[in-house]
Amino acid sequence: MPDSEHTLAVFIDFENLALGLNNRKETFDARLILERLVEKGKVVVKKAYADWTRYGNYKHQLHELAVELIEIPKRSQTGKNSADIRLVVDAIDLCYSKSHVDTFVIVSGDSDFSPLVSKLKENGKRVIGLGMKASTSDLLRDNCDEFVYYEDLERQRNQPPALPQGLPQANREVYQLLIQSLVALQRENKEVIYASMVKDTMKRKQPSFDESYHGYRSFSELLLDAQKQGLITLHKDTRSGTYTVEGFGAAA
Repeated sequence: MPDSEHTLAVFIDFENLALGLNNRKETFDARLILERLVEKGKVVVKKAYADWTRYGNYKHQLHELAVELIEIPKRSQTGKNSADIRLVVDAIDLCYSKSHVDTFVIVSGDSDFSPLVSKLKENGKRVIGLGMKASTSDLLRDNCDEFVYYEDLERQRNQPPALPQGLPQANREVYQLLIQSLVALQRENKEVIYASMVKDTMKRKQPSFDESYHGYRSFSELLLDAQKQGLITLHKDTRSGTYTVEGFGAAA
């Protein structure tokens, strides 16, 4: 399956994630997580597990992101909840019932999920972990195919790609989305960046994206205009007529 066609299922252990939220000045933003994950493919399942009576201030944000909230009431006898086992059962069920889902994202730092990661990998699934530095186990981090720290997503949000001065103000928004998508493809180690890959990434990051809204008759026209502005460098395949991006930013 081509990298651009990865299909992701996201399982959020919000109880564990909340441990890393303690004593933080910054407000937690689940949008950062999904913005990074759509760079990796199409997200088809989004579930979050917690006793939501304790985390009610996060419910609206997750609802807006179309995350399914799984209510796991706290057990008064033990002081624990069954979020972990419910997440594991749902992930294994999806692993066997939905063969088109090839990438599982476990948003947690709990080492108890390490056997789940191993079982998913045993069944040919790619596993990405995501969590807070303060509440992530080295065992889980090292067992995943890839692990992303939430704090790194915050840092990258605060350092957006800079656009040169003098660009037409009306098109700065689409130029910003274009550069962000190219950065995402570079981050995913794409050796050859085809125009179709760029457009797919832009639409995953912003589903309402349409080049005609910005005054372009085709996506190629947008790329050629970005090259004219010095943002990117294009190469055209003489046989197929398709474009690839050879450089952008300083490399352009």
